[in-house]
Amino acid sequence: PFFVKDYYDYYKTERGYHKRSLNSNDGWTAIGCMSFISQPIIAYSDEIRSAVLIIHGEKAHSCYFSKDEFEKLTGDNKELLIIPDAVHTDLYDDMEIIPFDKIEEFYNQYL
Repeated sequence: PFFVKDYYDYYKTERGYHKRSLNSNDGWTAIGCMSFISQPIIAYSDEIRSAVLIIHGEKAHSCYFSKDEFEKLTGDNKELLIIPDAVHTDLYDDMEIIPFDKIEEFYNQYL
């Protein structure tokens, strides 16, 4: 899958590699990630009362997940921001597309 290439381009290169990073060193297979399977906390999405800002790359393989969870949120203090042409890892370090102004605006309004 294409997203594997995106992760490789980040975690296995100078861009995001760290010798103690789970994602750079196959740590997930060594320690397991069962606690993240199905992410149980999302079962309570409809109970969240706090403001929620979801930011996702348009081309991220998991973009559907953010859209689905956004629909489950019941408050009127929620926002879904899809970054055009961005993949998941672009939002880690691409200062040109990370929406800092929008994040600041959201924090100023809801914190």
